[in-house]
Amino acid sequence: MKLKTWRKLVFLGLLSTLLIGACHVGRSLWYLTSNITDYKIFPERVIHTDTSVTHLPYSLTPHYAQFLTLGKDSVDLEKLLPTSKTVAFIIIQNDSIQYESYFKGYNDSSITTSFSMAKSIVSLLVGCAIEDGYVQSVQDSVLRYLPELAGQGFETMKIIDLLQMTADLDYKESYINPFTKTPKFYYGRHLERNTLQLKSRKNAESKFNYQSPTTQLLGLLLTRALKDKTLSAYLEEKIWKPLGMEYPATWSIDEVGGLEKAFCCINARARDFAKIGVLMSHYGVWKGKQIIPRTWIQETYKRHTTHGSANFYNYQWWMPLQGEIYADGHLGQYIYIHPSSKTVIVRLGENYGHIRWVTIFRSIHSTPPNNAKR
Repeated sequence: MKLKTWRKLVFLGLLSTLLIGACHVGRSLWYLTSNITDYKIFPERVIHTDTSVTHLPYSLTPHYAQFLTLGKDSVDLEKLLPTSKTVAFIIIQNDSIQYESYFKGYNDSSITTSFSMAKSIVSLLVGCAIEDGYVQSVQDSVLRYLPELAGQGFETMKIIDLLQMTADLDYKESYINPFTKTPKFYYGRHLERNTLQLKSRKNAESKFNYQSPTTQLLGLLLTRALKDKTLSAYLEEKIWKPLGMEYPATWSIDEVGGLEKAFCCINARARDFAKIGVLMSHYGVWKGKQIIPRTWIQETYKRHTTHGSANFYNYQWWMPLQGEIYADGHLGQYIYIHPSSKTVIVRLGENYGHIRWVTIFRSIHSTPPNNAKR
């Protein structure tokens, strides 16, 4: 190979290293798009499981809605899943697994990142923190925990505003332009500094505005309240070990020894995500023990429309129809719960696959038994 060619290769290699290591723009340009294996590119904290693992039982008479009725059409779920970029799909009813399949080389031990499903889990930790006395109330001032935000529009901000996504930050969410604030939060290595630089435009007319840094503010607030515990350690203590998760999880952080990406990045297996859904379906009770305060789950299931709240989003969970609730992550990660039918569905995938997944979930829990495969 000619010397000039070698010089070009060395130059490109050094440039790539500098771009990836130096700033969020370089890493954004290098990786281009986020995907469910992004847990591999970030530092992480381990969330350990307990020595006693609880396995969700398989139904002795398994059935699921193979042929779903969607309007005038009938859809075969087993044909739909392999062609929809799905990597994991689990249906649970009455605490038993009715259906479980993996695709595209994934299996029950494969890790995927949660993306924004993490927001819903952070909310559960806030409920635990209030019960444990780390946080007094959702009516607490944000400045009580994050005084550095004074003078940036947070003077009247309360924790409830963060939970309801009514903080109205001076921030535009963009997943395409690498020069916006979004990749700075996702790929950046100074998450606490960037979070404390946020400004709010909140006033009496502020409405629901879904913004990932709102949950990052909530995560930083909770980290401050916990004092000597990280979010990962608290998740391990309050949820991961009590539920007897099958595998350890990880939480991506901005840099070694840094801060958890509260808005996105809990990395785990499908069955362990499903256990969180089962926990929600029982109003925070697991194996007869109240893991998450019942009052917190009850508030989560309510529709709040005051002070700018949306009637389809509450406490960092989505609830477009009364009687259902779900965590929703970028590219089509879902924990869907229909409490009255004790149905929990987990779908993880490389992208949405051009499918309206919540419609599929509703059809599954409402399809009559005579349309189900046994």
